[in-house]
Amino acid sequence: MATLEYENIFKSFGDVQVISDVSLTIPHGSFTVFVGPSGCGKSTLLRLTAGLEDVTSGKLKIDGRDVTEERPTARGIAMVFQSYALYPHMNVADNIGFGLKMAKMPKDERLRKVAEAAEVLQLTPLLARKPGELSGGQRQRVAIGRAIVRQPKVFLFDEPLSNLDAALRTQMRVELAQLHTRLGATMIYVTHDQVEAMTLADRIVVLSNGRIEQVGTPLELYSSPRTIFVAGFIGSPKMNLFSGPVAEAAGAQTYGIRPEHIDVMREGGEWKGTVQFVERLGSDTFLHVDADKIGRMIVRAIGDADFHGGENISLAPRPGFRHLFGKDGIAIQEA
Repeated sequence: MATLEYENIFKSFGDVQVISDVSLTIPHGSFTVFVGPSGCGKSTLLRLTAGLEDVTSGKLKIDGRDVTEERPTARGIAMVFQSYALYPHMNVADNIGFGLKMAKMPKDERLRKVAEAAEVLQLTPLLARKPGELSGGQRQRVAIGRAIVRQPKVFLFDEPLSNLDAALRTQMRVELAQLHTRLGATMIYVTHDQVEAMTLADRIVVLSNGRIEQVGTPLELYSSPRTIFVAGFIGSPKMNLFSGPVAEAAGAQTYGIRPEHIDVMREGGEWKGTVQFVERLGSDTFLHVDADKIGRMIVRAIGDADFHGGENISLAPRPGFRHLFGKDGIAIQEA
């Protein structure tokens, strides 16, 4: 386990600046997720951490030691990539232990470490199989096992679940969370999927255009987004954001409220609207509503709510759940 410190990190490719003045501390033993849209700089920041890209300026420290100029192999870091990158002609045991073999670790010690990693990842019955005989989730666990046996100070994950189907991604999220609990290791995980970020992280770093928008726990980012960008990115469906009279009446440039914080009824609400489309998911119903003088919004109703397209409804925003933003896109703190 280790503490990471980023001090005024900049990264440019030629004239293009992709990381701009990032300063951040990642606590010892945390599961930190870098999240943001494509091109926001999250994978570049991960590669800078691993030493796969050179820092243009700034410092990167691990446990107080400046590793900015150190080779990747000297940093005590293991990285799991989006691609499994397994050797097809080797069995699971040999794939997991390959790095240790190349480091000329004694065979008995190498086999012991492979067995320990396999037990943690529930791969023991599969050690004799080749990658072609494994499912996608099993292959990803082998790739993680290859990282575990190195006993790194920091684990780096670069969108490792993006090649899996939806059901398998959900299963692997649970397995990764449990792995972090068992190992107690410092982990940094990159994803563009805010659901992955919310379910896995104890700390989330939201990035946009190479800069940090906000750092906090999943619930802090959900409940108190610091910027319009974070408000619109964290949460599924995303927060409803309105300009115009509803915002001006609150002394703001933008008024935000989440779909789950709007009560829907047939009459008596503060806003009037017409249902345009209904998404029925069983446990939830999402109504796409055209609200008079406010605009289009999504409203969440619990269960199989009895509403249909074309129906006129009333909406009541719950007190205490509105989010106000100024012209600079920064949250306004209400008194």
